[in-house]
This record gives sequence, structure tokens and C-alpha cells, in this order.
Amino acid sequence: MLAPAHVGHLAMLRSLIRDGVAEGSFDRALAVDTPGAVEFFARLKRALVSGYFVEEDPKTGQVQSVPVPGYVFWPDGRNSGTPPVGFGLFRALDGGYELWLAGLEFERRGDGHGRALLEALLATPPGKKTWVVRIPRGSRYAGVVQHLLAPFDFDHAGDTARLRWFVRRSAPAAVTARVSAVLAGHPAPN
Repeated sequence: MLAPAHVGHLAMLRSLIRDGVAEGSFDRALAVDTPGAVEFFARLKRALVSGYFVEEDPKTGQVQSVPVPGYVFWPDGRNSGTPPVGFGLFRALDGGYELWLAGLEFERRGDGHGRALLEALLATPPGKKTWVVRIPRGSRYAGVVQHLLAPFDFDHAGDTARLRWFVRRSAPAAVTARVSAVLAGHPAPN
């Protein structure tokens, strides 16, 4: 079961993100309260409060609001009064979305819970229009995530130094071209 994420879920998201740092699923800088991590979690809090990021468009320099819908997850199909065990946050991208962040408690991995989380997220309105997923190349779960994305028509588009990129086959040509340009401009080291 999914429910909309809100600021009351921030502690759970912070905990899952910090747990995920250890196995490479998130940037190592998020493990402790560095200035960058403090800013990241402040942005995440603002997104959970308002549903938007406010950021500068790198092309035009204009400040814009970027929708960031998110959900929390219970694997038993219902909110039984227990805290959620997973989450997913989307970020608006070229008329669709990127699955920006997702996490699941370590104890819940395996037994089909990761697949159930991904199925639930990609069945939401933003999930149906998700074109891009990026994961850290160093994650020990990179192969698992690639396997889980395949039934949803995501193909491995390529790697940069830090990220493995996936693009949905139904993505608009402009999104595919944009990802190809990023990959060409930042090839992964051999």
C-alpha cells in the first residue's frame, strides 16, 4: 500500500537514506551532517511540505517550481498503524517524471518487497509517466534494480562516472536525446 509522503515521514526517509549510504545506494556525503547533507535534507523537507523544489533552471537562469510527488510504502497492502518501510519520490522532468529517490528497509529486501514497492510506485499517476531512473553505479543492488526495472520497459541507457541510467522505452524522444547527451558528455571510466 502507498500513501502520500509528507513532512511527518522525514525522519523515516532520512534513516533509510543514511542506511542506504553504507551499501552505495546513496551519496556517501549524506551519511553525516556535512553542509551538503544538511542542505539536501532541508530541500527534501521543503519538498515534503510543499510538494515542490524551488530551483534555478541551468539553461535560462530562471527560478522555477519543480513538482516532487512522493509516497510511503507498507508491504502488507495496508497501513496497519505501523510505520512505513519504504518510500519513493518522483521529480518532474520534461512532461513526465524521474524516479528520483526510493528506498526500502534492509530487513524487507528479498521476498518480493522491492518488486512490490516498484510496482506500486510505477502504478501511480507520476509513476506511469516516469521516463528516467538513475542509480549509483557502486550500489551493491545495481544489478537487482536493473532486473526489477526491466518488466516496466526500462532499458539500461549507459553509465556516467557515478550513475547508471535507465530510460523507459515509451519516453519522449527529447528525454532520450537529453539522456544520450549527458552520457556522451560524461562517459564512465573504463
